[in-house]
Amino acid sequence: MGAFDVEDARAAAVLILFGVLDRLPADHRAQNAAVSADLDVLLLTRAQTLRSHAGQIAFPGGRVDPGDDGPEAAALREAWEETGLDPAGVEVLGRLGDQPLPFSNHVVTPVVGWWRQPTPVRPVDAAESSAVFRAPVADLVDPANRVTWTIRQGREIRRGPGWLLHVDGEERFVWGFTAGLLDRVLARLGWEEPWDVAREVPLS
Repeated sequence: MGAFDVEDARAAAVLILFGVLDRLPADHRAQNAAVSADLDVLLLTRAQTLRSHAGQIAFPGGRVDPGDDGPEAAALREAWEETGLDPAGVEVLGRLGDQPLPFSNHVVTPVVGWWRQPTPVRPVDAAESSAVFRAPVADLVDPANRVTWTIRQGREIRRGPGWLLHVDGEERFVWGFTAGLLDRVLARLGWEEPWDVAREVPLS
């Protein structure tokens, strides 16, 4: 892969959608009072058949199309297409700084929203996603769920923040771009709790 050129990268957007859980709340009691036991964030598992980031947990999102009125519109459209949520029930709070994603030649704009009127969600297209779920934020800040993933590429070992979560009776591993973005969001909001970065999970 050649050097990543932001000017030539394709624009994309993801929706970081916070809401109130419609199921069991988190077990962990967060140190920050702003993280209630029923606060959640919407995530999905990408289909194994996709060409890039197959099988990884991600935020709803995708490429910004010519007909989209900016990253916010693209994030809401993609979330509707992938999860079936009603965009009318989402209040857009703003956007975070653009994030480069060299692996798939994208520059991603994270759009933050509040799920004012939640609607049922599901994997709309099996070719795009295999699961859609709402993860308790308190479980994300719980140090017991945090790990450092590692992956060997030639002689180098890449590392990054990750999560081992149990949601809806299933174990879900969050790593890569989405985990890095989650890590930055939690730190920026002041919700992050000290965790053991030496606890490593090798991926290869």
